[in-house]
Amino acid sequence: MPAPLTLLLARTLTLDEARPHAEAVLVGGGRVLATGTREDLRALAPGAEVQDWRDLILTPGLSDAHTHLVKYGFSLAELSLHGAASLGEVQAKVGQRVLNTPRGEWIVGGGFLLSELGLSGYPTAAQLDEVSPHHPVVLHSRDLHMVWVNSEALRRAGVTDDTPDPEGGHIVRPLGCLQENASDLVARVMPEPTPAQYLAAARAGAADLAARGYVSTHTMAFESPEAPRALQTLAARGELPLRVWACLPHDRLGLARDLGLTLNPGGLFQWGGVKFFADGALGSRTAWLHAPGFADGSGTGIALDTPELIRELGREALALGLTPVTHAIGDRANTEVLNAYDDLRADAEARGIRLRVEHAQHLRPEDIARFRGLSASVQPIHLQADAAMIRELLPHLTDTSYAFRSLKAAGAVLAFGSDAPVAPPEYRANFAAALTRLGDDGRPLAPDEALSLDDVLWAHTRGPALAAGWDDEGVVRPGARAAFTLWDRLGGNARALVL
Repeated sequence: MPAPLTLLLARTLTLDEARPHAEAVLVGGGRVLATGTREDLRALAPGAEVQDWRDLILTPGLSDAHTHLVKYGFSLAELSLHGAASLGEVQAKVGQRVLNTPRGEWIVGGGFLLSELGLSGYPTAAQLDEVSPHHPVVLHSRDLHMVWVNSEALRRAGVTDDTPDPEGGHIVRPLGCLQENASDLVARVMPEPTPAQYLAAARAGAADLAARGYVSTHTMAFESPEAPRALQTLAARGELPLRVWACLPHDRLGLARDLGLTLNPGGLFQWGGVKFFADGALGSRTAWLHAPGFADGSGTGIALDTPELIRELGREALALGLTPVTHAIGDRANTEVLNAYDDLRADAEARGIRLRVEHAQHLRPEDIARFRGLSASVQPIHLQADAAMIRELLPHLTDTSYAFRSLKAAGAVLAFGSDAPVAPPEYRANFAAALTRLGDDGRPLAPDEALSLDDVLWAHTRGPALAAGWDDEGVVRPGARAAFTLWDRLGGNARALVL
């Protein structure tokens, strides 16, 4: 039997240069068949089921270009510290969770930001011991580049004042905070979730995004191998409610090569990228910076994956048809990644692959033009919390932080995301931050870098599709995936519509 046809009547923004606006969209077999006027499409398919959305705006489906999807699913049941404004508030929330947790079980939470806690230095284990002496506590900073733990967690991990810093990590003294790879000292002694728990978290994270109006996401590794396995299980069962483009950690690239990894671009789950980390993050003071570094004298951050490693394994990734994807926040990290990518450009262009930089937050003016042809996967929502920190810690980079307009003008493909669970996958916040440039303190950061409403819509739909190598998404035209978002107004209330 032929696939049933559906005629959507709506004010449609197609993002197709050949026909930017349409009154109607004809859909069948999960694909767009035609766009045009209501009269023309009714005549083309008189028997089609009609869905009348003429009071709404229909666009290509929203995509979140940077999540840690299963980790986000787990976070929905963990202790949330987003917005915590003092040490006392954190202690109260941890203490409340202690009362409802059997003695000895781990308490896991996250979302705090050092700049919001009002502390002059790093928080300590002793401060958590006051409210949780018998439960091990692990609290992730909002950027996920540091954990704050109590003495029981340190005891189980065997971390003492005499423990040396691991490579690519730092143990803060007095004990309590573990930066970058040092957090693994505690992570390795925490109980591993069961496959059933991974599956539940994958389902929860994907369902949450779909309910917010998203039709696809890019998940960025930094998770156990069980996380993508759970997403693949959902896809195989027909239970994945959105399309997923997934990254491998670079240390598993050899395994992927040996197993003959296939990209499977036609399914709802697809392996697409290989993830590197050039540095840490601003909030944890681990972003890799050129001199003079942080204005508070805390140094120039932490370099993680070397440019040489990115070059070497980046070539292997490209040979497999995978996209090198590199986290770079500090200006030095971005410079070094761009240097490495200059050596990979020819290979990438020959294979039709667009190299990606994740975050690209703080840039030297001379590096912006070097983003031509690259994907700049950015998260405007972070600007809101970071603006005050940037003025305080990186005053020399305020004009080129979150440089969206300049990156777009340079020829970069902007792909908007949230970094969930670092921030909630809230497209409204991305729209607001990119349009107004206002921080949480009410002051604008580099207002000349603001984008237009059309630019933001493109960066949340077509941009992520191009970054993933999907020509059939982020646009409403014949042959495209029938995955849309319906709006009362752009940047307002949204719902996904996948046919």
